Amino acid sequence: MNDIALHRSPTADLIALEALYGAKNYKPLDVVLTRGQGVHVWDVEGNRYLDCLSAYSAVNQGHCHPKILEAMVAQAGRLTLTSRAFRNDQLAPFYEELCALTGSHKVLPMNSGAEAVESAIKVARKWGYEVKGVPEGQAEIIVAADNFHGRTVAIVGFSTDPQSRGGFGPFAPGFKVVPYGDAAALEAAIGPNTVAFLVEPIQGEAGVIIPPAGYLKRARELCTEHDVILILDEIQTGLGRTGKLLAEEHEGVEADLTLIGKALSGGFYPVSAVLSNSEVMSVLHPGEHGSTFGGNPLACAVARAALRVLVEEGMIENAARVGDRLQASLASIRADSVKDVRGRGLMLAVELHAEAGGARRVCEALQARGLLAKETHEHTIRIAPPLILTDAQADWIAEQFAAVLR
Repeated sequence: MNDIALHRSPTADLIALEALYGAKNYKPLDVVLTRGQGVHVWDVEGNRYLDCLSAYSAVNQGHCHPKILEAMVAQAGRLTLTSRAFRNDQLAPFYEELCALTGSHKVLPMNSGAEAVESAIKVARKWGYEVKGVPEGQAEIIVAADNFHGRTVAIVGFSTDPQSRGGFGPFAPGFKVVPYGDAAALEAAIGPNTVAFLVEPIQGEAGVIIPPAGYLKRARELCTEHDVILILDEIQTGLGRTGKLLAEEHEGVEADLTLIGKALSGGFYPVSAVLSNSEVMSVLHPGEHGSTFGGNPLACAVARAALRVLVEEGMIENAARVGDRLQASLASIRADSVKDVRGRGLMLAVELHAEAGGARRVCEALQARGLLAKETHEHTIRIAPPLILTDAQADWIAEQFAAVLR
């Protein structure tokens, strides 16, 4: 064994193994994490970081929340999976608690966010044929440009991101794309065969893009007027991230189908759900849709605990208050490289001018200072720490950004 091999770090070894055996479909920062607690994570070298990504808002409650962990361990020792061929004692309480919290009538449990989106597409089409009377095979769903709803073939087929869709066709028909935030364009696109409008209340992957005030309210009015289902993808924006339980609350609207996931389990387990009113969900009958793991007792027990701590520990209100503080601090940074600071609650972004050299180098500089954030679309840095962030931690984040950007 040579001297170089003797002195290689655990980080280098693990990165080399990942490169050797793993598909190269991600480009992560070169930090190898081994432990998390609250807002902090530690790497294999023992370095501590403040997590400003929260696994793309899946860890809203903080890493390894003790009450969610307790619920998971207890349920894992009793019963983990039955399939939906049999009933389990966690599913009904999960339904009841989730509906009471969100004001929903019906719940369709799934696993990943993409599965929730696919499920909503199927439900909307079936509703269009059976209730609205759209001719079979002609249902059309309107989506927004620069959307991100997942990675399945159907979903990337209506993406406008060349990197997401390039090389994966042919794609399913039945989707029409309109500019995000443009209510007039939505109105013009609605036709007799339109069954749904699928949209993110805030576009996360696109760089935390917030639509004009009144956009969601107008979209709700148009959908109601033209007998079209409004589907809000709240997988990133939901469950407290924007300072409300659901981002739709900022404009006082209610979707016909609301999609949640990620933080629904607090980062412990893949859990997602389609929330619906009774009329729309009533089109599904036994055998027409399902999932082996969807609604399993372990997932339900974990999700129940994750929702409980979110509410009982005031995380949603904290996200609103500390988010305003952090956004104001970031906006006060005077740096030539900064083009914009925007966000809502603890869903924030710093966008850099194109000539600033890209956001990746800023994320790497922040990593060296003990802060983990991730670039999106080359020039934007997303900032989404767990909702338990304190004032002092928010101030520290702003200080690190100021030091790097200046």
